[in-house]
Amino acid sequence: MFIFLIGGFLYLRYSTPEYKIEATVLIKDDKKGGLSELSESFADLGILGGGKSNVDNEIEILKSRTLVENTVKDLELNISYFRDGRLKTTEAYKQSPVKISFFDKSEDFFEKDTTFVIESLSSLKFNLLDVEKNIIGEFSYGKTIKTTLGKMVVLYKSENVKSGIKFTTVRLSSLEKVTDTYRKKLQVTPVNKMTSVLTLSIVDPVKDIGVDFLNKLIEKYNEDAINDKNLVAKNTEAFINKRLESIVVELDTVEGDIEKFKKVNRVTDIVSEAQIFLRSSSEYEKNSIDTAIKLKVVEDVLNLIGKSTNQDLIPVNIVPDGGNTSGLIQEYNQLVLDKSRIAKGATAENPLVINLEQQLSGLRQSITESLKNLKSSLTISQKDLRRQGGVLGGKIGEIPRQEREAREIGRKQQVKEALYLYLLQKREENAIALNVTAPNSKVIDDAYASPIPVSPKSKIIYLAALLLGILVPFGIIYIYDLLDTKIKNRGDIEGKVQVPFIGDVPRSESHEELIKAESRSSSAEAMRIIRTNLDFIVNQVPDGIAKTIFMTSTFPKEGKTFISVNLAGTFALSGKKVLLIGMDIRNPKLDEYMNLPNRGVTTYLSSKNVELNDFLIKQEGYEHFYVLPAGVIPPNPAELLMGTKVEAMFETLKKQFDYIVVDTAPVSLVTDTLLIAKHADAFIYVVRANFLDKRMLRIPETLYREKKLPNMSILLNDTDTKKGYGYGYGYGYGYGVDVVKEPWYKEVFNSIKKKS
Repeated sequence: MFIFLIGGFLYLRYSTPEYKIEATVLIKDDKKGGLSELSESFADLGILGGGKSNVDNEIEILKSRTLVENTVKDLELNISYFRDGRLKTTEAYKQSPVKISFFDKSEDFFEKDTTFVIESLSSLKFNLLDVEKNIIGEFSYGKTIKTTLGKMVVLYKSENVKSGIKFTTVRLSSLEKVTDTYRKKLQVTPVNKMTSVLTLSIVDPVKDIGVDFLNKLIEKYNEDAINDKNLVAKNTEAFINKRLESIVVELDTVEGDIEKFKKVNRVTDIVSEAQIFLRSSSEYEKNSIDTAIKLKVVEDVLNLIGKSTNQDLIPVNIVPDGGNTSGLIQEYNQLVLDKSRIAKGATAENPLVINLEQQLSGLRQSITESLKNLKSSLTISQKDLRRQGGVLGGKIGEIPRQEREAREIGRKQQVKEALYLYLLQKREENAIALNVTAPNSKVIDDAYASPIPVSPKSKIIYLAALLLGILVPFGIIYIYDLLDTKIKNRGDIEGKVQVPFIGDVPRSESHEELIKAESRSSSAEAMRIIRTNLDFIVNQVPDGIAKTIFMTSTFPKEGKTFISVNLAGTFALSGKKVLLIGMDIRNPKLDEYMNLPNRGVTTYLSSKNVELNDFLIKQEGYEHFYVLPAGVIPPNPAELLMGTKVEAMFETLKKQFDYIVVDTAPVSLVTDTLLIAKHADAFIYVVRANFLDKRMLRIPETLYREKKLPNMSILLNDTDTKKGYGYGYGYGYGYGVDVVKEPWYKEVFNSIKKKS
């Protein structure tokens, strides 16, 4: 816990905190109460139509690559300044003592990653170093420096100079990489579904960067929205100016014709001579002029639509009709603007772009059909007016030719003049629209950085350190115990199998191979305890007959030969006449502990006319300790042990000795032990600690349950002496040993297992 808490403290001390910066804006969506009063005041002019905005579209525009890239460019966020501390580097931003400005930039300026270091020498001089702090040269502040990226000027900011800090690392990153970074950081979410208020947020380790980024992003967004709205007015203005130039030329031509006509015909006022007829035809002339103006406007707009594409805007409110053509044109222009803005951050395959393209094509067709219908209607009206003019002309046939020609010329003049005045009026209305365009959003809350970092959170870090400090040690101990499948101590045996536990033998500190009378090691004392326990097991054997004790194990190398030799020696030291027989005839091991000849049990069983006593070897240093070696390894060990001579051998030997200890073969590998098991009074099943897998205990459990081995008990061999020996066996008076006790963590796990 202490280590993890110290680690948590150091992590919080030297990690870079990140802060959340938020800003709130209102998108002026008329469906949700966002239309400004100024826009409503000019709605009757029809010049601010198509001003609706969809909040979902605006969110995508705010997150578009183009807008974020322009913001990064304006703030020069691709140029970062860092100050080196003792253990960590922090970004300086506005607190940097130097400011780098580039001009005459190279073509790949925004594509390269470059890092260099500024070493301040004084308020006038500095050293330019590479990233490994190798000096490139000494320069002066404010002077132009030529680089591969363009011309560079380094400015000195004395108000940000701190004592002891001489080096400032300047890192130039590619514009694409920085743009991607800020696009991932930027989050734009609506406050709720019922309003058009958006929350813009960003998480950054430098508060000032986050604040400046959000404010500049909103500013650039409004600029783009205003430019998009003004695009319609600008295109309309260009069209009106172009038409005015043409109308002025035509009007000058008509007025010249009038002047020429009067000079040629020597007339000044023809109208006064035909007042009576003019009064009758005034209504006709008025209708004829209006129809001609409307028809001319419709033809001009149709010609413009025929030459334009879905990317071009159509002039608004110059079609003088009482239908819905102007509304269709306004809706068409708004869709063109929406498509243009969305296409900046999307590809041509974007479903939204395709949908807008289809809508534009449909609206374009509708506008064309509407204008054609209007043209047809005006043409019919014009034909009708001409027919009426012909009738009236017949009535005024007496009016001189000059008056008729003068009227034709005067009519042309009136049409051109009316069209000229109409376009002048529309140009003024368009100029008003161009100057009163409002931004697309209103800032409710400027960008604000939370004073509390969102990462890392100190409470969570300390809580995690506390929990890890508790859980990691327990987890390691538990996993170690879970993965350790070897038998360690008697606790791994008792309760797992029903076989009685006779004792355990610690690893010998003296490394003696055969127990002596003066032996006082822990293993020697353990053998004496096992000898005492065995007396209780074989006490039912009648006097005068040897108590026969067999040794076996699951696998070789579990120490059954070692136990056999020392147990036999222990009985011999008590004054009993003891015989040790090597019945592991496939892999005899007694000769590793004693000096024995290469003859014994197998020689006796396979030979005729031999005396059994001739194969008995008396062990030196003991009064009544004899050994019957295993002898030569036979080719047919199982058949040899099944013979009747084995039974005769045991009957003979049991009459000569007090104890017979037999070292047999492992039961899991061969059947030899089971073949001679009937001659045993007791079986000691040797299990070696840190060797035998716990799952293999099912073998002695099965043998005990099926009673294949008589008076069977388990002995644990080669236990760890450091973990205690002595009173756990109910014996020991001052040998300087500790009480046998399991580790505390195992006691905890064992209690949990018992409860479960």
